[in-house]
Amino acid sequence: MNHILRSFLFVAILLFVGKDGFAQLDSQHAVGARFGSATGINYRYTLSPDRAVEAIMSIQSNSRSNRFRLVGLYQYHKPINDDFSWYYGFGGSVGSYKYKAFTTAEGERVPADSEVSLSIDGVIGAEYRIPTTPLSLSLDLKPYFDFLQESSIRLIDPFGFSIRYKF
Repeated sequence: MNHILRSFLFVAILLFVGKDGFAQLDSQHAVGARFGSATGINYRYTLSPDRAVEAIMSIQSNSRSNRFRLVGLYQYHKPINDDFSWYYGFGGSVGSYKYKAFTTAEGERVPADSEVSLSIDGVIGAEYRIPTTPLSLSLDLKPYFDFLQESSIRLIDPFGFSIRYKF
């Protein structure tokens, strides 16, 4: 596990070395909705013209389980043009998984169960600032590595689309 953590840190440091431009985040605060495999709300606070922190609270439910996660991310924003930028960052999350009780095909009853999750998260995405409005749209990929729940890396599951109101 230390090898994975060191590799993640090494890749993160390499990504942050290139500081060739500033995205000029144009608002101090942004709040919105995130849609994807897990739906929730997000809040972004701008620290400097090219850096921000983001909090995401997400909920996911299906026929077998419920998931709740609180995510914190530190992001670097880079410009593409006047209205488009891309961003990347890292952070972590804590949450809970609750497995619903069910009956197997053989008639065996499986009781409900719950687990705590703790993970290291990454993010990479693109944002479009809609001109003359306080709105922005973003599409991102947020892979994460769960420590406690399944000890697995999720790369495909965490696609997200966000709509934010900036103020």
